[in-house]
Amino acid sequence: MTNAAIIADSSPLIALAIIEQLDLLPQLYQSVYAPPAVWDEVTVKGIGLPGSQAVSQVPWLTIQASEPAILEPLLILVDRGEAEAIALAQAIPNSTVLLDDAQARRVAERLAIRRIGTLGILRRAKKAGLIPALKPYIQTMQANGIYIRSSLIEAVLRDVGETP
Repeated sequence: MTNAAIIADSSPLIALAIIEQLDLLPQLYQSVYAPPAVWDEVTVKGIGLPGSQAVSQVPWLTIQASEPAILEPLLILVDRGEAEAIALAQAIPNSTVLLDDAQARRVAERLAIRRIGTLGILRRAKKAGLIPALKPYIQTMQANGIYIRSSLIEAVLRDVGETP
């Protein structure tokens, strides 16, 4: 059940690292990319923070820069990591961008780029039989300070048959 390629932003990588589920990405996608700004944010500027070491050690993550001409206009709308991820998704055919930030997701949507968030990855993983349940992972993310809208949690849990 793998799709072509996914380009990750920082927040989802950190969230997946916190719940020790980074390896879901190469199980669900043929190729996993991160732009240089995302790599730098998580593994260099974020050294010592949750997720940093786990992300720095994955062998399947390809760091790839986007075209400056595609990137520049996006920098006015979203932060550098998100802009680089969206720009890279524009350049890689059949790719999906992994974003949790609402503004960045709206920008990707306007550009007709497929997008998914951390909960979307967990949802797909459960439906593919890669994880037994979402709720414990959601609780771990929340316990580690990751904010997720309660209406989104309810909708995803309902969709995978884990309604409270």
